[in-house]
Amino acid sequence: MGKIIIKQGDITWEEVDVIVNAANSTLRGGGGVDGAIHRAAGESVLSECIKMDHCLTGECVITNAGRLKAKKIIHAVGPVWSGGTRGEAQLLKNCYRKSLELALAHNLKTIAFPAISTGAYRYPIEAATEIALTQGFQFKEKFDCIIFVCFSRDDLAIYQSVYERMANDENKTLGSG
Repeated sequence: MGKIIIKQGDITWEEVDVIVNAANSTLRGGGGVDGAIHRAAGESVLSECIKMDHCLTGECVITNAGRLKAKKIIHAVGPVWSGGTRGEAQLLKNCYRKSLELALAHNLKTIAFPAISTGAYRYPIEAATEIALTQGFQFKEKFDCIIFVCFSRDDLAIYQSVYERMANDENKTLGSG
């Protein structure tokens, strides 16, 4: 049975099969988690990304993990928040779902996610967390472990609160049948 773990930390230190990078469409690195992953992984990952040229919002690509402890990196391009009227929720859902599907296609059974689009892309953290955890719950049984790594204590508290609410709702649904 797969499990979901929520923790605070530095995603670049995760010992999992694959970490997900909150990438920009150029795949060249940038600020926040994207820059941290590129710096920690090294030039070999950047070279692979340059060969791919770009990635559309809501899509993802996979590379080796360079110097990271993970085996692979999935680069997922999240949406920039524009008030929620430009399909941002569906694009963010696609990032998580397609990352999970790509990991399974490569037989990767442990995966770590950052809070995609919630930093410089300004996606509201609680709404983003609901999308992330919904996808996690839907794929949980196909993975050994899905980890959501929060950079800040505030984000961790939101993830834990949303997780508890969703887990209680899932248990109520399972118990009523």
